[in-house]
Amino acid sequence: MNKILIVEDDISIAELEKDYLELSSFEVQIAGDGETGWELARQGGFDLYILDVMLPGLDGFELLSRIRQTQDVPILLVTAKKDDIDKIRGLGLGADDYITKPFSPGELLARVKAHLGRYDRLTGVQGVRNEVIEIRGLKIDRTARRVWVNGEEVSLTGREYELLTFLAMNPNRVFSKQELFKNIWGMESMGDVATVTVHIKKIREKIELNISRPQYIETIWGVGYRFRM
Repeated sequence: MNKILIVEDDISIAELEKDYLELSSFEVQIAGDGETGWELARQGGFDLYILDVMLPGLDGFELLSRIRQTQDVPILLVTAKKDDIDKIRGLGLGADDYITKPFSPGELLARVKAHLGRYDRLTGVQGVRNEVIEIRGLKIDRTARRVWVNGEEVSLTGREYELLTFLAMNPNRVFSKQELFKNIWGMESMGDVATVTVHIKKIREKIELNISRPQYIETIWGVGYRFRM
């Protein structure tokens, strides 16, 4: 049974989310503030986090950043703001998705199931032989889910790793943002393709020697992105 932590200061909303998720056989805990959420997160054992951005004390962004330093599981941000800047900030810190209030319990459940299903598929590597992609100093170990650039290991979030690996496995092919969103996030109608742009930017900052002249992930203006062999 997957275990989920909801960090939400509006208890009525948190209880509604909890009830709906438990009806779908998830185990759910609630924390009413960021500090309590962090104490629970530090203990580990959660398969997914749902974090409200506007929390008293330790806000959702800081909590997200702390969790991401040690854990690579799906994290969903909940925000009452529709401004792109908050969404971009959250995605840049390692969030996998965001939901804007008000939202239906059905939408939340659909996103939770989609992210957990994709995470399980991508991490089910037991018994798989070691598969390594090496291109001009970039090394991707698909079994260990680790990446090196010129012999130095770089730290990627789960979605950054998945996006980089997908492009590297399909070199010289141009993908639109919509195609990348569908293949990596697994959803067509939910979410925002701006997510792809944010993740490409973060990947480049970590693997490119010169982000203004990328040697790995090229932008094909008006079309999308391509991994150059």
